[in-house]
Amino acid sequence: MIIENTLFLTTQGSYAHLDHETIVVESEGSVLIRVPLHHLGGIVAFGNILLSPYLIHRLADTGKSVSWMTEYGRFKAQMRGATSGNVLLRMAQHRAVEESGIAIAQRMVWAKILNQRQIYMRASRESANAQRKERLSMVAQTLRTLARMVPKAHEMNRLRGVEGMAARVYFRHFPSLFLKNPEEWGMKGRNRRPPRDGINALLSFGYALLRTECQSACEVVGLDPQEGYLHVLRPGRPALALDLMEEHRAHFVDRLVLSLVNRGQIHPEDFDTHLGGYVEMTDRARRTFLAAYQQRKKETIRHTVISQTVPFGLLPLIQTRILARTLRGDIPSYQPFLYR
Repeated sequence: MIIENTLFLTTQGSYAHLDHETIVVESEGSVLIRVPLHHLGGIVAFGNILLSPYLIHRLADTGKSVSWMTEYGRFKAQMRGATSGNVLLRMAQHRAVEESGIAIAQRMVWAKILNQRQIYMRASRESANAQRKERLSMVAQTLRTLARMVPKAHEMNRLRGVEGMAARVYFRHFPSLFLKNPEEWGMKGRNRRPPRDGINALLSFGYALLRTECQSACEVVGLDPQEGYLHVLRPGRPALALDLMEEHRAHFVDRLVLSLVNRGQIHPEDFDTHLGGYVEMTDRARRTFLAAYQQRKKETIRHTVISQTVPFGLLPLIQTRILARTLRGDIPSYQPFLYR
Protein backbone atom coordinates (compact mmCIF):
# COMPACT_ATOMS: atom_id res chain seq x y z
CA MET A 1 0.00 0.00 0.00
CA ILE A 2 1.15 3.54 -0.72
CA ILE A 3 0.45 6.40 1.66
CA GLU A 4 0.59 9.88 0.23
CA ASN A 5 2.20 12.76 2.09
CA THR A 6 0.44 15.78 3.53
CA LEU A 7 1.88 19.23 2.87
CA PHE A 8 1.74 21.29 6.07
CA LEU A 9 1.92 25.05 5.42
CA THR A 10 2.88 27.04 8.54
CA THR A 11 4.83 30.09 7.33
CA GLN A 12 2.50 33.04 7.88
CA GLY A 13 1.85 35.14 4.78
CA SER A 14 3.14 32.48 2.38
CA TYR A 15 1.50 31.83 -0.97
CA ALA A 16 1.00 28.42 -2.63
CA HIS A 17 0.27 28.11 -6.33
CA LEU A 18 0.57 25.60 -9.14
CA ASP A 19 3.36 25.62 -11.71
CA HIS A 20 2.35 22.96 -14.24
CA GLU A 21 2.09 19.84 -12.00
CA THR A 22 4.22 21.21 -9.17
CA ILE A 23 3.03 23.08 -6.09
CA VAL A 24 5.26 26.07 -5.36
CA VAL A 25 5.19 27.78 -1.97
CA GLU A 26 6.63 31.30 -1.80
CA SER A 27 7.20 33.83 0.98
CA GLU A 28 8.51 37.39 0.59
CA GLY A 29 9.68 36.68 -2.94
CA SER A 30 11.57 33.48 -2.10
CA VAL A 31 10.59 29.92 -2.94
CA LEU A 32 10.23 27.85 0.24
CA ILE A 33 9.46 24.50 -1.34
CA ARG A 34 8.44 22.77 -4.55
CA VAL A 35 6.36 19.58 -4.34
CA PRO A 36 5.08 17.46 -7.24
CA LEU A 37 1.30 17.35 -7.08
CA HIS A 38 1.13 13.58 -7.49
CA HIS A 39 3.17 13.09 -4.30
CA LEU A 40 0.49 14.65 -2.12
CA GLY A 41 -2.72 13.44 -0.57
CA GLY A 42 -3.66 16.91 0.59
CA ILE A 43 -2.68 20.25 2.13
CA VAL A 44 -3.17 21.52 5.67
CA ALA A 45 -2.81 25.32 5.96
CA PHE A 46 -2.28 26.96 9.36
CA GLY A 47 -3.32 30.58 9.79
CA ASN A 48 -2.63 33.27 7.21
CA ILE A 49 -1.79 31.11 4.18
CA LEU A 50 -2.90 31.95 0.66
CA LEU A 51 -3.70 29.33 -1.97
CA SER A 52 -4.32 30.25 -5.59
CA PRO A 53 -7.80 29.50 -6.95
CA TYR A 54 -6.30 27.37 -9.71
CA LEU A 55 -4.42 25.25 -7.14
CA ILE A 56 -7.62 24.74 -5.13
CA HIS A 57 -9.50 23.75 -8.31
CA ARG A 58 -6.76 21.31 -9.31
CA LEU A 59 -6.73 19.70 -5.87
CA ALA A 60 -10.52 19.31 -6.04
CA ASP A 61 -10.32 17.76 -9.51
CA THR A 62 -7.75 15.19 -8.36
CA GLY A 63 -9.61 14.22 -5.18
CA LYS A 64 -7.09 15.83 -2.82
CA SER A 65 -8.22 17.78 0.22
CA VAL A 66 -7.35 21.18 1.70
CA SER A 67 -7.85 21.72 5.42
CA TRP A 68 -7.72 25.16 6.99
CA MET A 69 -6.70 25.50 10.64
CA THR A 70 -5.99 28.44 12.89
CA GLU A 71 -2.31 29.22 13.34
CA TYR A 72 -2.34 27.14 16.52
CA GLY A 73 -4.15 24.12 15.12
CA ARG A 74 -7.87 24.54 15.66
CA PHE A 75 -9.85 23.08 12.76
CA LYS A 76 -11.84 25.62 10.69
CA ALA A 77 -12.83 24.06 7.36
CA GLN A 78 -12.04 21.42 4.77
CA MET A 79 -12.40 21.27 0.98
CA ARG A 80 -12.66 18.19 -1.21
CA GLY A 81 -13.99 17.77 -4.72
CA ALA A 82 -17.50 16.73 -5.71
CA THR A 83 -18.90 13.85 -3.66
CA SER A 84 -19.11 10.58 -5.58
CA GLY A 85 -20.46 8.49 -2.72
CA ASN A 86 -22.89 5.66 -3.31
CA VAL A 87 -26.37 6.93 -2.41
CA LEU A 88 -27.40 3.43 -1.29
CA LEU A 89 -24.46 3.34 1.12
CA ARG A 90 -25.48 6.67 2.60
CA MET A 91 -29.06 5.48 2.95
CA ALA A 92 -27.78 2.45 4.86
CA GLN A 93 -25.68 4.78 7.01
CA HIS A 94 -28.74 6.86 7.90
CA ARG A 95 -30.91 3.80 8.63
CA ALA A 96 -28.26 2.43 10.99
CA VAL A 97 -28.75 5.39 13.34
CA GLU A 98 -31.99 3.78 14.50
CA GLU A 99 -31.30 0.13 13.71
CA SER A 100 -27.71 -0.61 14.74
CA GLY A 101 -26.13 2.69 15.77
CA ILE A 102 -25.71 1.71 19.41
CA ALA A 103 -23.88 -1.49 18.44
CA ILE A 104 -21.46 0.42 16.21
CA ALA A 105 -20.88 3.04 18.91
CA GLN A 106 -20.25 0.31 21.49
CA ARG A 107 -17.52 -1.25 19.35
CA MET A 108 -15.85 2.12 18.87
CA VAL A 109 -15.89 2.97 22.59
CA TRP A 110 -14.76 -0.54 23.55
CA ALA A 111 -11.76 -0.27 21.21
CA LYS A 112 -10.95 3.25 22.41
CA ILE A 113 -10.77 2.16 26.05
CA LEU A 114 -8.73 -0.96 25.27
CA ASN A 115 -6.31 1.10 23.18
CA GLN A 116 -5.97 3.55 26.08
CA ARG A 117 -5.32 0.59 28.37
CA GLN A 118 -2.58 -0.63 26.05
CA ILE A 119 -0.67 2.64 26.55
CA TYR A 120 -0.51 1.97 30.29
CA MET A 121 0.24 -1.73 29.85
CA ARG A 122 3.21 -0.98 27.63
CA ALA A 123 4.52 1.71 29.99
CA SER A 124 4.16 -0.70 32.92
CA ARG A 125 6.11 -3.43 31.14
CA GLU A 126 8.91 -1.03 30.26
CA SER A 127 9.16 0.59 33.71
CA ALA A 128 12.13 -0.37 35.91
CA ASN A 129 10.57 1.22 39.00
CA ALA A 130 8.44 -1.30 40.92
CA GLN A 131 6.09 1.31 42.43
CA ARG A 132 5.56 3.05 39.10
CA LYS A 133 5.02 -0.31 37.38
CA GLU A 134 2.32 -1.22 39.89
CA ARG A 135 0.63 2.20 39.63
CA LEU A 136 0.48 2.01 35.84
CA SER A 137 -0.78 -1.56 35.99
CA MET A 138 -3.62 -0.50 38.33
CA VAL A 139 -4.73 2.18 35.86
CA ALA A 140 -4.70 -0.42 33.09
CA GLN A 141 -6.83 -2.73 35.21
CA THR A 142 -9.37 0.04 35.87
CA LEU A 143 -9.63 0.73 32.14
CA ARG A 144 -10.11 -2.98 31.49
CA THR A 145 -12.99 -3.04 33.99
CA LEU A 146 -14.60 -0.05 32.26
CA ALA A 147 -14.20 -1.71 28.85
CA ARG A 148 -16.14 -4.69 30.18
CA MET A 149 -19.01 -2.35 31.03
CA VAL A 150 -19.41 -1.24 27.41
CA PRO A 151 -21.41 -4.26 26.10
CA LYS A 152 -23.91 -3.73 28.92
CA ALA A 153 -24.45 -0.06 28.04
CA HIS A 154 -27.47 -0.47 25.75
CA GLU A 155 -28.52 3.18 25.92
CA MET A 156 -26.48 5.92 24.26
CA ASN A 157 -26.32 8.17 27.33
CA ARG A 158 -25.07 5.29 29.46
CA LEU A 159 -22.47 4.40 26.83
CA ARG A 160 -21.28 8.00 26.74
CA GLY A 161 -21.10 7.90 30.51
CA VAL A 162 -18.79 4.88 30.47
CA GLU A 163 -16.62 6.52 27.82
CA GLY A 164 -16.44 9.68 29.94
CA MET A 165 -15.40 7.74 33.05
CA ALA A 166 -12.64 6.00 31.11
CA ALA A 167 -11.41 9.33 29.71
CA ARG A 168 -11.22 10.85 33.20
CA VAL A 169 -9.22 7.89 34.54
CA TYR A 170 -6.95 7.86 31.51
CA PHE A 171 -6.06 11.56 31.60
CA ARG A 172 -5.97 11.89 35.39
CA HIS A 173 -2.95 9.56 35.43
CA PHE A 174 -1.47 10.67 32.09
CA PRO A 175 1.46 12.57 33.71
CA SER A 176 2.63 9.29 35.24
CA LEU A 177 3.53 8.22 31.70
CA PHE A 178 6.21 10.94 31.52
CA LEU A 179 9.65 9.53 32.22
CA LYS A 180 10.99 12.58 34.07
CA ASN A 181 9.81 15.77 35.76
CA PRO A 182 6.05 15.40 35.08
CA GLU A 183 5.34 18.27 37.49
CA GLU A 184 7.04 20.71 35.11
CA TRP A 185 4.17 20.29 32.66
CA GLY A 186 1.46 21.19 35.16
CA MET A 187 -1.06 18.80 33.60
CA LYS A 188 -4.15 18.12 35.71
CA GLY A 189 -6.39 16.04 33.51
CA ARG A 190 -7.75 16.86 30.08
CA ASN A 191 -8.69 20.46 29.28
CA ARG A 192 -9.28 22.25 25.98
CA ARG A 193 -10.82 25.30 24.29
CA PRO A 194 -8.39 26.63 25.30
CA PRO A 195 -5.78 24.21 26.67
CA ARG A 196 -4.24 25.19 30.01
CA ASP A 197 -0.90 23.39 29.72
CA GLY A 198 1.56 22.26 27.07
CA ILE A 199 0.50 18.62 27.03
CA ASN A 200 -3.12 19.50 26.40
CA ALA A 201 -2.04 21.93 23.69
CA LEU A 202 -0.15 19.09 21.98
CA LEU A 203 -3.08 16.69 22.34
CA SER A 204 -5.57 19.20 20.92
CA PHE A 205 -3.27 19.95 18.01
CA GLY A 206 -2.84 16.26 17.21
CA TYR A 207 -6.55 15.52 17.53
CA ALA A 208 -7.34 18.35 15.11
CA LEU A 209 -5.03 16.75 12.54
CA LEU A 210 -6.54 13.32 13.14
CA ARG A 211 -10.01 14.77 12.65
CA THR A 212 -9.07 15.96 9.17
CA GLU A 213 -7.77 12.46 8.34
CA CYS A 214 -11.04 10.84 9.45
CA GLN A 215 -13.22 13.41 7.71
CA SER A 216 -11.28 12.92 4.47
CA ALA A 217 -11.64 9.14 4.83
CA CYS A 218 -15.44 9.51 5.08
CA GLU A 219 -15.52 11.55 1.88
CA VAL A 220 -13.26 9.10 0.03
CA VAL A 221 -15.32 6.07 1.03
CA GLY A 222 -18.60 7.85 0.27
CA LEU A 223 -20.06 8.17 3.77
CA ASP A 224 -21.67 11.30 5.18
CA PRO A 225 -19.20 12.76 7.73
CA GLN A 226 -22.05 14.64 9.44
CA GLU A 227 -24.12 11.67 10.61
CA GLY A 228 -22.52 9.46 13.22
CA TYR A 229 -23.56 7.18 16.03
CA LEU A 230 -21.68 8.11 19.21
CA HIS A 231 -21.40 11.91 19.02
CA VAL A 232 -24.47 14.11 19.26
CA LEU A 233 -25.58 15.42 15.88
CA ARG A 234 -25.20 19.17 15.41
CA PRO A 235 -25.25 21.33 12.25
CA GLY A 236 -21.77 21.56 10.75
CA ARG A 237 -20.31 18.96 13.10
CA PRO A 238 -18.68 15.92 11.42
CA ALA A 239 -20.10 13.43 13.93
CA LEU A 240 -19.02 10.32 12.02
CA ALA A 241 -15.45 11.61 11.65
CA LEU A 242 -15.39 12.27 15.39
CA ASP A 243 -16.72 8.75 16.01
CA LEU A 244 -14.00 7.20 13.88
CA MET A 245 -11.33 9.22 15.68
CA GLU A 246 -12.05 7.61 19.03
CA GLU A 247 -10.30 4.29 18.53
CA HIS A 248 -7.23 6.03 17.03
CA ARG A 249 -6.56 8.76 19.60
CA ALA A 250 -4.33 6.73 21.91
CA HIS A 251 -2.01 5.04 19.41
CA PHE A 252 -2.05 7.79 16.77
CA VAL A 253 -1.72 10.97 18.84
CA ASP A 254 -1.19 10.20 22.53
CA ARG A 255 1.80 7.92 21.95
CA LEU A 256 3.30 10.53 19.65
CA VAL A 257 2.96 13.22 22.34
CA LEU A 258 4.52 10.92 24.95
CA SER A 259 7.38 10.10 22.60
CA LEU A 260 8.15 13.77 21.90
CA VAL A 261 8.07 14.62 25.61
CA ASN A 262 10.01 11.60 26.85
CA ARG A 263 12.72 12.01 24.21
CA GLY A 264 13.11 15.68 25.07
CA GLN A 265 12.16 16.86 21.59
CA ILE A 266 9.57 19.24 23.03
CA HIS A 267 9.98 21.05 26.37
CA PRO A 268 7.69 23.08 28.66
CA GLU A 269 9.39 26.27 27.47
CA ASP A 270 8.18 25.54 23.91
CA PHE A 271 4.80 27.06 24.80
CA ASP A 272 3.51 30.57 25.37
CA THR A 273 1.16 31.26 28.29
CA HIS A 274 -1.28 34.10 27.70
CA LEU A 275 -3.44 36.26 29.93
CA GLY A 276 -6.18 34.07 31.34
CA GLY A 277 -3.92 31.03 31.57
CA TYR A 278 -4.39 29.50 28.14
CA VAL A 279 -1.37 27.98 26.42
CA GLU A 280 -0.27 28.00 22.78
CA MET A 281 2.47 26.14 20.98
CA THR A 282 5.45 28.11 19.70
CA ASP A 283 6.39 27.84 16.05
CA ARG A 284 9.28 25.52 16.98
CA ALA A 285 6.98 23.14 18.86
CA ARG A 286 4.48 23.14 16.02
CA ARG A 287 7.11 22.34 13.40
CA THR A 288 8.61 19.59 15.57
CA PHE A 289 5.19 18.03 16.09
CA LEU A 290 4.25 18.16 12.41
CA ALA A 291 7.53 16.51 11.35
CA ALA A 292 6.99 13.73 13.90
CA TYR A 293 3.33 13.36 12.90
CA GLN A 294 4.27 12.97 9.25
CA GLN A 295 6.83 10.32 10.18
CA ARG A 296 4.30 8.55 12.42
CA LYS A 297 1.93 8.19 9.47
CA LYS A 298 4.62 6.26 7.58
CA GLU A 299 5.36 3.78 10.37
CA THR A 300 3.75 0.38 9.90
CA ILE A 301 1.66 -1.87 12.12
CA ARG A 302 -0.03 -5.24 11.75
CA HIS A 303 -3.77 -4.89 11.17
CA THR A 304 -5.35 -8.08 12.48
CA VAL A 305 -8.75 -7.56 10.84
CA ILE A 306 -7.39 -7.44 7.29
CA SER A 307 -4.26 -9.50 8.12
CA GLN A 308 -1.88 -7.00 6.53
CA THR A 309 0.94 -4.72 7.65
CA VAL A 310 -0.13 -1.16 6.88
CA PRO A 311 1.09 2.41 7.56
CA PHE A 312 -0.48 4.18 10.53
CA GLY A 313 -1.63 6.90 8.14
CA LEU A 314 -3.98 4.47 6.37
CA LEU A 315 -5.78 3.32 9.52
CA PRO A 316 -8.59 5.93 9.33
CA LEU A 317 -9.30 5.01 5.71
CA ILE A 318 -9.17 1.27 6.39
CA GLN A 319 -11.53 1.53 9.36
CA THR A 320 -13.93 3.71 7.39
CA ARG A 321 -14.03 1.08 4.66
CA ILE A 322 -14.69 -1.62 7.27
CA LEU A 323 -17.57 0.49 8.58
CA ALA A 324 -18.94 0.84 5.05
CA ARG A 325 -18.84 -2.94 4.62
CA THR A 326 -20.72 -3.31 7.89
CA LEU A 327 -23.41 -0.87 6.77
CA ARG A 328 -23.80 -2.70 3.45
CA GLY A 329 -24.22 -6.00 5.30
CA ASP A 330 -21.02 -7.55 3.93
CA ILE A 331 -19.83 -8.31 7.47
CA PRO A 332 -22.05 -8.87 10.52
CA SER A 333 -20.59 -6.25 12.86
CA TYR A 334 -18.11 -3.38 12.86
CA GLN A 335 -14.57 -4.58 13.63
CA PRO A 336 -12.55 -1.76 15.28
CA PHE A 337 -8.77 -1.43 15.30
CA LEU A 338 -7.09 -2.74 18.44
CA TYR A 339 -3.54 -1.57 19.11
CA ARG A 340 -1.08 -4.26 20.22
